Amino acid sequence: MITTERLRLRTMSDQEMRRMIQNERVPELRQAYQEMLDGAVRHPESRDFYALWEIALRDQPGSIVGRLSFHGLSDGIAEIGYGLEEGCCGHGYMTEAVLSAARWASRQPGVRRVEAEVEADNLASIKVLERARFVPSGAMGEEGPRFLWQG
Repeated sequence: MITTERLRLRTMSDQEMRRMIQNERVPELRQAYQEMLDGAVRHPESRDFYALWEIALRDQPGSIVGRLSFHGLSDGIAEIGYGLEEGCCGHGYMTEAVLSAARWASRQPGVRRVEAEVEADNLASIKVLERARFVPSGAMGEEGPRFLWQG
């Protein structure tokens, strides 16, 4: 669990992730969540890099404002992804969460760097990364430009 000034980030249990998969209506998200769960089960020693993380307000534990995840841990690279719940934009929650999660990840054994990838036209997500100390790496991924955390 990671606690910040306003937020509490925690990995979801396998059971919680299964429930989320069952309730998800968007096929692409359902598939992504299933892949996260499969990775968490296959890699219990590094589960936090595969599982979905809930982001809740610190003083209201049941109030989920968003989620984030790492896309596994490959060759020492922890790639972070994230999303906010509707109505939670504009409060700086995701910047605070991404910055804290990147700090946490960078301190874990075997992690050489923390990266992110966004669609080129997702300006809000790019601003989150910039405020959370990510810089463009100059590389392009499948979805768009890649960013590297500068801590």
